[in-house]
Amino acid sequence: MEPLRIFFATLFCILVLISTLHADVVDRCVAVVNDDIITLSEVNEMGKPLFQRVAEQVSPDQLAEALQQARKTVINKLIEKKLLAQEAKKLHIQVTDKEVEEALARILERNHTSREQFRSELAAMGMDEQRYREDLRDQILGSKVVNYEVRSKIIIPEEKIIDYYDTHYTEQVGEGGYYILQIGISWDKEGISKQEARKKAERIRSLAVSGKDFKELARKYSDLPSSVDGGDIGVFRKDEMADYMREAVTSLKPGQVSAVVETPAGYQIYKLLSSQEGQIITKVPYKDVKEEIRATLYQQEMQELYKNWMKKMREQAYIKIL
Repeated sequence: MEPLRIFFATLFCILVLISTLHADVVDRCVAVVNDDIITLSEVNEMGKPLFQRVAEQVSPDQLAEALQQARKTVINKLIEKKLLAQEAKKLHIQVTDKEVEEALARILERNHTSREQFRSELAAMGMDEQRYREDLRDQILGSKVVNYEVRSKIIIPEEKIIDYYDTHYTEQVGEGGYYILQIGISWDKEGISKQEARKKAERIRSLAVSGKDFKELARKYSDLPSSVDGGDIGVFRKDEMADYMREAVTSLKPGQVSAVVETPAGYQIYKLLSSQEGQIITKVPYKDVKEEIRATLYQQEMQELYKNWMKKMREQAYIKIL
């Protein structure tokens, strides 16, 4: 059976090449996937943006090798695309024009783009709307197959969510542990005066006290290195704190925000997340991050199952890269 399949696939490649030569367009078969072929023009069309980025970013002496690797990447994506389309045909899965139109409408709404702007942007990329719709149809078809073969089999039990929460959102602390967030405003940063720094710190504290997310405020306003972590500086014992920090923090109850504290380099504001002695403390309440954790675990499971499923699909298929 396999030699016969190879014969017909090769014959089809030859016929494609002959027909394109008659049209004064040079094309060739670069891969066979079961009863389908992948042509050079398909590779060039899908890979155009990638090839362009490689040409712009890679040095001339490494360009040929980089383009060859990019070509392999594109061919592998096209192989997966062919396998998904073949599986869809086997499962009698189709995509209607209405589904394509609804998906396009959602994309335009999400990007706040009109039809006219959308068509102009496509033209600038060398693509027309019909081609975009065909690509969108392929994406929807692939998603339906993956939903059927992979996503429908994913279950995230509550126990797994709790385990992830315990690992990433709780911490065991010893005696006198205080879990702290901080925001710092320096008065010598970009020429800001001490008075201006104080006013800025007071304004930020007012936002925090009124219920604004402290971590987001830290990322947006804090001058300290901890800003990238939302002001999270972890757990401190009393004897580990500077005097000004200890005085501000130890009088707080979990969830409270300190007054503006003057430091040698500026002003700081603290939020106490938890304070327990010799017990596990929580960085964020479980209910606040439960669905976020579920989504993270779902995505991890999805990627792993899809990788294994596609590997099995490739092993069972006849694939030849020419």
